[in-house]
This record gives sequence, C-alpha cells and structure tokens, in this order.
Amino acid sequence: MARRRKLAMLDNDQVLADLINHSDHKVVALWAADCAERVLPYFDDAYPEDPRPNAAIEAARAWAHGTMKFTAVRKAALDAHAAARDAQSIPAACSAARAAGHAAATAHVPRHAMGTAIYAVSAVRDASPPADADAAMRGERGWQYQHLLAMAQSQST
Repeated sequence: MARRRKLAMLDNDQVLADLINHSDHKVVALWAADCAERVLPYFDDAYPEDPRPNAAIEAARAWAHGTMKFTAVRKAALDAHAAARDAQSIPAACSAARAAGHAAATAHVPRHAMGTAIYAVSAVRDASPPADADAAMRGERGWQYQHLLAMAQSQST
C-alpha cells in the first residue's frame, strides 16, 4: 500500500473557500467539474480503461443542468473515490480521481468543491518535478480562483 501524502494546502485556500460559499450552488458544481477535468489526464494516462472519474465529472455537470438526480450523482462520486483507492500507488492519478469524486459530491454539499480544488492542486503537485511543484500548485490555484470568479460574475449578470 502506498504511503499517504499530505494534501496540497495553500495560503489562499480560505479566499477560495469564501468565493465558493458566496457563489451559486450549480455554478460551483460546474466549476468543480472544470477543476477536476483539468487534472483528469493524470488518471486517464495511468488507467485509460477506467471511466469512473470521468463519469463523476459528467454527473456533476448533468446535475447542475438538471438532467441527473442526486442519487445517481452520489453513486458516481462514490465510484470515483473507489477508483482513487485503486490508484493509490500513483499519487497524481489518485488525487485526480479524488478531485472528480468531490466534484460530483458538490451536488450534495457545495463545500465539497473545496475538496475538488485541493485534490486538483495535489494532483498537479504530485505530477510535477519537485523543483517546479510550488509554482505549479500556485498556478493551478490561481486558475481555479479566476475561473470561479469569472463564472460567478457571468452568472450574476
């Protein structure tokens, strides 16, 4: 069994959490799906035949668009987390699958979106050369914040 790695926590996590808490639930679910999709290649490259994380991302989007009930989204989230357990030996793949699971779980509770953001940043860190990891994580978190800000602003206009 692989050793558990610490999650990638950043100084600006609270700023992002505040933006999540003040944004529309469906916008947050769509944003979480976008965040998870950005890191999905880390999983897909390692496990190309496993559709579970991708299905969770699509379930989050379907819920936000009103085409899937939460019970089906919940199953997709749990399946993505099972895929993460299966991928523990490849940290970036495991974190990417967890990001997808949290994206789907955002349909239940918007705070799960923060889990998506943290796991996506963790996947970026895990996939980066150690010398580049900090800059890669900050870049990913910057994209996450700016993307949600733009989505929230366009939804409110």
